[in-house]
Amino acid sequence: MASDPEGSPGFLLWHVTLRWQRDIARALAPFDLTHVQFVLLATAWWMNSHGEDPNQLSLARKAGTDVKMTSQVLRKLEDKGFLRREVDPADTRAKLLRVTDAGAELAQRTIAVVDEVDRAFFAASPEAAGLLRVLARRDE
Repeated sequence: MASDPEGSPGFLLWHVTLRWQRDIARALAPFDLTHVQFVLLATAWWMNSHGEDPNQLSLARKAGTDVKMTSQVLRKLEDKGFLRREVDPADTRAKLLRVTDAGAELAQRTIAVVDEVDRAFFAASPEAAGLLRVLARRDE
């Protein structure tokens, strides 16, 4: 155990994450998107563009978000005209998510913006490749 917070990897990761989230939020502000709205819109767009029409649960799993929170955020994105929910013909209780043309255009624009923020933020790491390997590990 570290003798002080500055020597704790978890504490340092927490602060790095906060800095990164502030940078992302600042970059997304001109698009009137929160970070979680961006993540869900971009993930839905990616899934749609790869032939998948996810429902709320599969989108939440792919994005790593809470299902109930996902529902609330999807409602906001739907209200903004960036996606629509359609009844799943195979299960009328479920809704399939389809990104609208406006949502697809916004997703692609904001993905480019977020990618640039990521490049700038992580450029300071001389071990970026190793860091990406660590970050790519997920609990499935």
